[in-house]
Amino acid sequence: MGKMKFWKMSGAGNDFVLITGGRYKTAALKKLAVGLCAARTGVGADGLLYVRPGRGAVSLRYFNSDGSEAFCGNGSRCAAWWAYSAGLVKRKKFLLKTVSGELPVEITGPESVRMRMPDVDGVALGYGGAWSKPVKRVHLLDTGVPHAVVPVDDLGGLDVMGLGKLLRFHKDFGPEGVNVDFVAVRGGKVHVRTYERGVEGETPACGTGITASAVALGLSLGLRSPVELISRSGEKFRVWFRAAGAGARDIYIQGPARIVFEGEIKC
Repeated sequence: MGKMKFWKMSGAGNDFVLITGGRYKTAALKKLAVGLCAARTGVGADGLLYVRPGRGAVSLRYFNSDGSEAFCGNGSRCAAWWAYSAGLVKRKKFLLKTVSGELPVEITGPESVRMRMPDVDGVALGYGGAWSKPVKRVHLLDTGVPHAVVPVDDLGGLDVMGLGKLLRFHKDFGPEGVNVDFVAVRGGKVHVRTYERGVEGETPACGTGITASAVALGLSLGLRSPVELISRSGEKFRVWFRAAGAGARDIYIQGPARIVFEGEIKC
Protein backbone atom coordinates (compact mmCIF):
# COMPACT_ATOMS: atom_id res chain seq x y z
CA MET A 1 0.00 0.00 0.00
CA GLY A 2 1.43 3.38 -1.04
CA LYS A 3 0.75 6.98 -0.14
CA MET A 4 -0.91 9.67 -2.24
CA LYS A 5 -0.28 13.37 -1.81
CA PHE A 6 -3.35 15.60 -1.89
CA TRP A 7 -4.44 19.19 -1.36
CA LYS A 8 -7.68 20.14 0.36
CA MET A 9 -9.29 23.05 -1.49
CA SER A 10 -12.21 25.34 -0.73
CA GLY A 11 -14.24 27.42 -3.15
CA ALA A 12 -16.44 29.50 -0.82
CA GLY A 13 -16.97 26.45 1.39
CA ASN A 14 -17.56 24.04 -1.49
CA ASP A 15 -14.66 21.69 -0.69
CA PHE A 16 -12.52 19.43 -2.84
CA VAL A 17 -9.65 16.98 -2.73
CA LEU A 18 -7.08 17.79 -5.41
CA ILE A 19 -4.58 15.26 -6.74
CA THR A 20 -2.05 15.46 -9.55
CA GLY A 21 0.46 13.29 -11.37
CA GLY A 22 0.05 9.73 -12.56
CA ARG A 23 -2.10 8.56 -15.44
CA TYR A 24 -5.36 7.52 -13.84
CA LYS A 25 -8.12 6.15 -16.01
CA THR A 26 -11.77 7.03 -15.53
CA ALA A 27 -12.67 3.95 -13.47
CA ALA A 28 -9.77 4.61 -11.08
CA LEU A 29 -10.73 8.27 -10.71
CA LYS A 30 -14.34 7.39 -9.95
CA LYS A 31 -13.17 4.99 -7.24
CA LEU A 32 -10.77 7.57 -5.83
CA ALA A 33 -13.52 10.20 -5.73
CA VAL A 34 -15.79 7.98 -3.66
CA GLY A 35 -13.00 6.92 -1.30
CA LEU A 36 -11.19 10.24 -0.82
CA CYS A 37 -14.38 12.30 -0.49
CA ALA A 38 -15.88 10.04 2.20
CA ALA A 39 -16.33 12.10 5.37
CA ARG A 40 -15.48 9.42 7.92
CA THR A 41 -13.06 7.13 6.13
CA GLY A 42 -11.36 9.50 3.68
CA VAL A 43 -10.35 13.15 3.51
CA GLY A 44 -13.94 14.34 3.13
CA ALA A 45 -15.08 16.64 0.33
CA ASP A 46 -17.81 17.47 -2.17
CA GLY A 47 -15.67 16.29 -5.07
CA LEU A 48 -12.32 15.26 -6.52
CA LEU A 49 -10.11 17.47 -8.74
CA TYR A 50 -7.55 15.72 -10.95
CA VAL A 51 -5.13 18.30 -12.33
CA ARG A 52 -2.33 17.77 -14.84
CA PRO A 53 -0.22 20.05 -17.03
CA GLY A 54 -1.48 20.02 -20.60
CA ARG A 55 -0.35 21.26 -24.00
CA GLY A 56 -1.10 24.97 -23.86
CA ALA A 57 -3.59 24.53 -21.01
CA VAL A 58 -3.97 23.05 -17.52
CA SER A 59 -6.04 19.86 -17.69
CA LEU A 60 -8.80 19.23 -15.13
CA ARG A 61 -11.21 16.37 -14.56
CA TYR A 62 -13.80 16.70 -11.81
CA PHE A 63 -15.77 13.94 -10.08
CA ASN A 64 -18.58 14.36 -7.54
CA SER A 65 -18.35 12.51 -4.24
CA ASP A 66 -20.61 9.78 -5.68
CA GLY A 67 -18.11 9.13 -8.49
CA SER A 68 -20.05 10.86 -11.27
CA GLU A 69 -17.97 13.05 -13.61
CA ALA A 70 -19.20 16.59 -14.21
CA PHE A 71 -18.23 20.21 -14.71
CA CYS A 72 -17.80 22.25 -11.53
CA GLY A 73 -17.41 26.03 -11.43
CA ASN A 74 -16.00 26.31 -7.90
CA GLY A 75 -13.79 23.27 -8.44
CA SER A 76 -12.45 24.71 -11.68
CA ARG A 77 -11.50 27.98 -9.99
CA CYS A 78 -9.83 26.02 -7.17
CA ALA A 79 -7.85 23.99 -9.71
CA ALA A 80 -6.76 27.21 -11.44
CA TRP A 81 -5.61 28.79 -8.17
CA TRP A 82 -3.71 25.63 -7.21
CA ALA A 83 -2.03 25.44 -10.64
CA TYR A 84 -0.86 29.05 -10.31
CA SER A 85 0.23 28.88 -6.66
CA ALA A 86 2.04 25.54 -7.24
CA GLY A 87 3.96 27.00 -10.18
CA LEU A 88 2.35 24.76 -12.78
CA VAL A 89 1.73 27.94 -14.75
CA LYS A 90 3.65 31.22 -14.50
CA ARG A 91 1.20 33.65 -16.06
CA LYS A 92 -1.88 35.00 -14.33
CA LYS A 93 -3.96 34.36 -17.46
CA PHE A 94 -4.14 30.85 -18.90
CA LEU A 95 -6.55 28.19 -20.18
CA LEU A 96 -8.19 25.47 -18.10
CA LYS A 97 -9.17 22.39 -20.08
CA THR A 98 -12.42 20.97 -18.68
CA VAL A 99 -15.21 18.65 -19.74
CA SER A 100 -17.02 21.83 -20.88
CA GLY A 101 -14.13 22.97 -23.06
CA GLU A 102 -11.08 25.21 -22.66
CA LEU A 103 -12.00 28.09 -20.37
CA PRO A 104 -9.89 31.25 -19.93
CA VAL A 105 -8.99 31.98 -16.30
CA GLU A 106 -7.33 34.94 -14.63
CA ILE A 107 -5.75 35.17 -11.20
CA THR A 108 -7.20 38.49 -10.00
CA GLY A 109 -5.57 38.54 -6.56
CA PRO A 110 -4.59 36.32 -3.64
CA GLU A 111 -7.09 33.42 -3.56
CA SER A 112 -9.31 35.12 -6.16
CA VAL A 113 -10.00 33.77 -9.65
CA ARG A 114 -12.05 35.08 -12.56
CA MET A 115 -13.05 32.41 -15.05
CA ARG A 116 -15.10 32.23 -18.19
CA MET A 117 -18.10 29.92 -17.99
CA PRO A 118 -19.76 27.97 -20.81
CA ASP A 119 -22.23 29.91 -22.96
CA VAL A 120 -25.91 29.44 -22.16
CA ASP A 121 -27.81 28.67 -25.35
CA GLY A 122 -31.23 29.27 -23.87
CA VAL A 123 -33.02 29.98 -20.61
CA ALA A 124 -36.52 28.62 -20.10
CA LEU A 125 -37.94 31.44 -17.98
CA GLY A 126 -41.05 30.35 -16.11
CA TYR A 127 -40.54 26.72 -17.08
CA GLY A 128 -43.91 25.00 -16.90
CA GLY A 129 -44.59 22.28 -14.36
CA ALA A 130 -46.61 21.24 -11.31
CA TRP A 131 -44.55 22.53 -8.39
CA SER A 132 -44.86 21.98 -4.65
CA LYS A 133 -45.45 25.01 -2.41
CA PRO A 134 -43.83 27.47 -1.86
CA VAL A 135 -42.44 27.16 -5.40
CA LYS A 136 -44.27 29.45 -7.81
CA ARG A 137 -41.77 29.92 -10.62
CA VAL A 138 -38.82 27.96 -12.02
CA HIS A 139 -36.17 29.04 -14.53
CA LEU A 140 -34.32 26.23 -16.31
CA LEU A 141 -30.86 26.59 -17.90
CA ASP A 142 -27.52 24.83 -18.36
CA THR A 143 -24.27 26.46 -17.21
CA GLY A 144 -22.13 23.37 -17.81
CA VAL A 145 -24.62 21.30 -15.81
CA PRO A 146 -28.41 21.79 -15.68
CA HIS A 147 -29.89 24.08 -13.04
CA ALA A 148 -33.39 24.98 -11.91
CA VAL A 149 -33.39 28.50 -10.44
CA VAL A 150 -36.25 29.01 -7.99
CA PRO A 151 -37.12 32.48 -6.59
CA VAL A 152 -38.49 32.28 -3.03
CA ASP A 153 -39.64 34.77 -0.39
CA ASP A 154 -38.14 33.17 2.73
CA LEU A 155 -34.69 31.88 1.80
CA GLY A 156 -33.44 31.57 5.37
CA GLY A 157 -36.32 29.45 6.62
CA LEU A 158 -36.55 27.25 3.53
CA ASP A 159 -36.28 23.45 3.77
CA VAL A 160 -33.54 23.24 1.14
CA MET A 161 -32.87 19.55 1.75
CA GLY A 162 -36.49 18.47 1.48
CA LEU A 163 -37.68 20.75 -1.29
CA GLY A 164 -34.37 20.55 -3.12
CA LYS A 165 -34.55 16.76 -3.27
CA LEU A 166 -38.11 16.86 -4.61
CA LEU A 167 -37.17 19.25 -7.41
CA ARG A 168 -33.81 17.62 -8.15
CA PHE A 169 -35.62 14.36 -9.04
CA HIS A 170 -38.78 15.99 -10.49
CA LYS A 171 -40.15 14.02 -13.44
CA ASP A 172 -40.27 17.15 -15.62
CA PHE A 173 -36.46 17.39 -15.51
CA GLY A 174 -35.76 13.96 -16.99
CA PRO A 175 -33.91 10.95 -15.60
CA GLU A 176 -30.66 12.83 -14.88
CA GLY A 177 -32.40 15.56 -12.89
CA VAL A 178 -31.03 19.02 -12.11
CA ASN A 179 -29.23 21.09 -9.51
CA VAL A 180 -31.63 23.38 -7.67
CA ASP A 181 -30.83 26.99 -6.76
CA PHE A 182 -33.16 28.83 -4.39
CA VAL A 183 -32.68 32.60 -4.76
CA ALA A 184 -33.83 35.87 -3.20
CA VAL A 185 -32.78 39.45 -4.02
CA ARG A 186 -32.00 41.58 -0.99
CA GLY A 187 -30.26 44.94 -0.99
CA GLY A 188 -29.42 44.64 -4.66
CA LYS A 189 -27.57 41.35 -4.13
CA VAL A 190 -28.72 37.85 -5.06
CA HIS A 191 -28.59 35.37 -2.18
CA VAL A 192 -28.30 31.74 -3.28
CA ARG A 193 -28.76 28.34 -1.62
CA THR A 194 -28.08 25.28 -3.78
CA TYR A 195 -29.03 21.61 -3.60
CA GLU A 196 -26.40 19.82 -5.70
CA ARG A 197 -26.94 16.56 -7.52
CA GLY A 198 -24.03 14.16 -7.17
CA VAL A 199 -23.51 15.48 -3.64
CA GLU A 200 -27.24 15.00 -2.95
CA GLY A 201 -27.50 17.77 -0.45
CA GLU A 202 -27.04 21.49 0.14
CA THR A 203 -23.51 22.78 -0.31
CA PRO A 204 -22.12 26.07 1.06
CA ALA A 205 -21.64 27.33 -2.51
CA CYS A 206 -21.97 26.19 -6.12
CA GLY A 207 -20.18 28.00 -8.94
CA THR A 208 -22.42 26.80 -11.76
CA GLY A 209 -25.42 27.56 -9.52
CA ILE A 210 -24.18 31.08 -8.75
CA THR A 211 -23.76 31.60 -12.50
CA ALA A 212 -27.18 30.13 -13.32
CA SER A 213 -28.81 32.37 -10.71
CA ALA A 214 -27.13 35.50 -12.07
CA VAL A 215 -28.08 34.75 -15.67
CA ALA A 216 -31.66 33.67 -14.90
CA LEU A 217 -32.42 36.68 -12.70
CA GLY A 218 -30.49 38.98 -14.99
CA LEU A 219 -32.76 38.01 -17.87
CA SER A 220 -36.01 37.76 -15.90
CA LEU A 221 -35.60 40.82 -13.66
CA GLY A 222 -33.32 42.95 -15.80
CA LEU A 223 -30.43 42.88 -13.33
CA ARG A 224 -27.39 44.62 -14.77
CA SER A 225 -24.07 42.88 -15.35
CA PRO A 226 -22.05 42.31 -13.24
CA VAL A 227 -24.48 40.74 -10.79
CA GLU A 228 -23.34 40.53 -7.17
CA LEU A 229 -24.23 37.32 -5.37
CA ILE A 230 -23.76 35.83 -1.90
CA SER A 231 -23.57 32.09 -1.32
CA ARG A 232 -24.84 30.14 1.68
CA SER A 233 -21.31 30.35 3.15
CA GLY A 234 -21.50 34.16 3.09
CA GLU A 235 -18.81 34.44 0.39
CA LYS A 236 -19.27 37.05 -2.34
CA PHE A 237 -19.27 36.46 -6.09
CA ARG A 238 -19.59 38.59 -9.21
CA VAL A 239 -20.95 37.32 -12.52
CA TRP A 240 -20.69 39.11 -15.86
CA PHE A 241 -22.79 38.16 -18.87
CA ARG A 242 -24.15 39.45 -22.15
CA ALA A 243 -27.72 38.63 -23.12
CA ALA A 244 -27.85 36.84 -26.47
CA GLY A 245 -31.29 35.88 -27.77
CA ALA A 246 -32.90 33.58 -25.22
CA GLY A 247 -29.53 32.85 -23.61
CA ALA A 248 -26.27 34.52 -22.63
CA ARG A 249 -22.68 34.78 -23.83
CA ASP A 250 -19.38 36.14 -22.48
CA ILE A 251 -20.16 34.78 -19.02
CA TYR A 252 -17.50 35.19 -16.31
CA ILE A 253 -17.54 34.34 -12.61
CA GLN A 254 -15.19 35.75 -10.01
CA GLY A 255 -14.93 34.29 -6.54
CA PRO A 256 -12.67 32.82 -3.87
CA ALA A 257 -10.45 29.74 -4.16
CA ARG A 258 -8.23 28.59 -1.29
CA ILE A 259 -5.80 25.85 -0.36
CA VAL A 260 -6.90 24.71 3.10
CA PHE A 261 -4.15 22.15 3.77
CA GLU A 262 -2.09 19.43 2.11
CA GLY A 263 -1.24 15.94 3.24
CA GLU A 264 -0.80 12.28 2.38
CA ILE A 265 -3.25 9.41 2.57
CA LYS A 266 -2.75 5.67 2.19
CA CYS A 267 -4.06 4.27 -1.05
